Amino acid sequence: MVELRIGPHVKQDDPIAAAVAVGANAVQLFLGDPQGWKAPTVSYPGGASALRQAAADADVALYVHAPYVLNVATTNNRIRIPSRKILQQQVDLAAEIGAQGLVIHGGHVLKDDAPEVGIDNWRKCAERLDAKVPVLIENTAGGDHAMARTLERMTQLWDAVGEHGMGFCFDTCHAFSAGLDLAEAVDKIMAITGRIDLVHANDSRDEFNSGADRHANLGEGTIGLEPIGEVVRAAGAPVILETPGAKNGNADEIGALRRYLAT
Repeated sequence: MVELRIGPHVKQDDPIAAAVAVGANAVQLFLGDPQGWKAPTVSYPGGASALRQAAADADVALYVHAPYVLNVATTNNRIRIPSRKILQQQVDLAAEIGAQGLVIHGGHVLKDDAPEVGIDNWRKCAERLDAKVPVLIENTAGGDHAMARTLERMTQLWDAVGEHGMGFCFDTCHAFSAGLDLAEAVDKIMAITGRIDLVHANDSRDEFNSGADRHANLGEGTIGLEPIGEVVRAAGAPVILETPGAKNGNADEIGALRRYLAT
């Protein structure tokens, strides 16, 4: 049986050392400033090629998270146009480091815009994107105008982008906070997208259907370890933990999930 790839979101300077320190065989990282509009960069000594080789040598799968500011769905040209440009730059550099995928939030439209406009903007982006690595759209926790919060909206989105090879990243905290029943969510999302490429296994600080995106350590939030573990089991996809403990280098987070999955 092939061991499931599990690891934390880590700092950019030495993601391989961070993975080894907690016994992880996968990590997620940013390429540059997650809150900025500058071109992506690799801070690992030796650059992209050195990071690619180090990850291969250590058998660590790399995943990149796009900057939070990107929103390819919006009607605001000053956001949408640079978002497309930087998304392509992120994809290009992710390919250089040998990443398995690049995660991007689904984005949203303005309050007076029809959601269909945002869906169409996503379609145009997907059509023009040179996806050298899989681009994984992540479900979001809140926002009535979000492109990837409700199952209905995800269905509309996938009808527009599915044929262009977009992948899917399932975040347990976001789904719970969006009001999705985790016991059924994997099956329902698979019926829409046909795929789950990556799981963000995060507990939630806030209550079900709160719309809040606040992660908690596994078993310490309002979801609990068991429902999250069952999502991971059902999805059968690599896992990244964005919990406070995992991001701070606490190996117990990964260990707890591995132990649960072994039962």
